[in-house]
Amino acid sequence: MNAPAKPDVTNPAAPLLQATPGFESDGRSCPIRDVLDRVGDTWSLMVIMNLQERPVRFNALKRTIEGISQRMLTVTLRSLERDGLVRRTVRPTTPPEVEYGLTELGQSIAVPIGALGSWAATNRDQMRCARDAFDATA
Repeated sequence: MNAPAKPDVTNPAAPLLQATPGFESDGRSCPIRDVLDRVGDTWSLMVIMNLQERPVRFNALKRTIEGISQRMLTVTLRSLERDGLVRRTVRPTTPPEVEYGLTELGQSIAVPIGALGSWAATNRDQMRCARDAFDATA
């Protein structure tokens, strides 16, 4: 058995990630891995961001996400729907109207994504400086 990891003494407020439920495996994977597999890519985050305010039709959503192909948007929406983050609603019109919106679960992920976004905005310059310094010595 591995010895427990020591807490970060430079930041005593930092959680010991290995000790939080999000990092405990259920024998198949850990929760954070499952979530990052879904929202860890650019397109999923962009879809979630663009559906947060209100449901949107497919083509309107495609126009708001620069660079996404029709196929990639379809794949991303299906994956998010499969994971319960997005709801697909078909209206019985001619032709049928298809609208995508976040589920309650999909709306709830905005809080941790927002916290990560805030952290990124606060620390981006420091990370860029560190990257530049590293690259200059390589």
